[in-house]
Amino acid sequence: MAEMTRKAEETSLSRRQPPEKTVGEIFVENPKMTARNVDIFYGDKQAINNVTLDVGAGEIVAFVGPSGCGKSTFLRSFNRMNDTIEGCRLEGEVKIDGQDIYDRKIDVVSLRARVGMVFQKPNPFPKSIYENIAYGPRIHGLVDNKVELDEVVEQSLERAGLWTEVKDRLDQPGTGLSGGQQQRLCIARAIAVSPEVILMDEPCSALDPIATAKVEELMSELRQQYSIIIVTHSMQQAARISDRTAYFHLGSLVEVGDTRQIFTQPKHGLTEDYITGRFG
Repeated sequence: MAEMTRKAEETSLSRRQPPEKTVGEIFVENPKMTARNVDIFYGDKQAINNVTLDVGAGEIVAFVGPSGCGKSTFLRSFNRMNDTIEGCRLEGEVKIDGQDIYDRKIDVVSLRARVGMVFQKPNPFPKSIYENIAYGPRIHGLVDNKVELDEVVEQSLERAGLWTEVKDRLDQPGTGLSGGQQQRLCIARAIAVSPEVILMDEPCSALDPIATAKVEELMSELRQQYSIIIVTHSMQQAARISDRTAYFHLGSLVEVGDTRQIFTQPKHGLTEDYITGRFG
């Protein structure tokens, strides 16, 4: 009896330690972006430990896990946003369409047009609504004249579900919009440069439920054209909008799989503990 109890305790303990290999579906057919054996360090401190993951075309992948588990750090590796942090370095490979984005020949400005970013707090430029959208296409040379630029601005705001709300005040400051409108403006700004992937770092954490619902509806529509990776602390949000969910713990990718499976039948004890609210 004592031996059975000891073995049960050992099994329970092992299911609550990060696995040596990620549990679940880390690969997909025809991936848009791939990460292979990625380690990320801040100075001597390792923040991400040997993470491998594919992101498919037209897929929404949610990164979940406790605060400080490394999910935002890993997210930022997909468009080299960590390059802006002194002492941060990456080992391993991150590719888009098979091209290594950390190759020294890569133009980082062009990369960030292909892999756009929407941050936790809305950050519209201190410019008019029109100029917030027009800035990117203009500097990237995506339009030849004012007529084309007007079309890009209108189409981007339409896609972000914002056109009817702002079409009569395009010359007014973007900072004058409500929080939810500002976040959709930032999404419109990201898609104005025709990205292929959109990264979203807790994009609804500062929004009320109505604004959150609008942004989630927008994400569901955008998946028709883009791959989307979202970091979220909301289990309900991940369950509502994502195709696959990846659970991080202490810098390791513990488990990844179909979102319904992750939330109803997680395969690892750490995932189960987090999903059921036992910790985190």
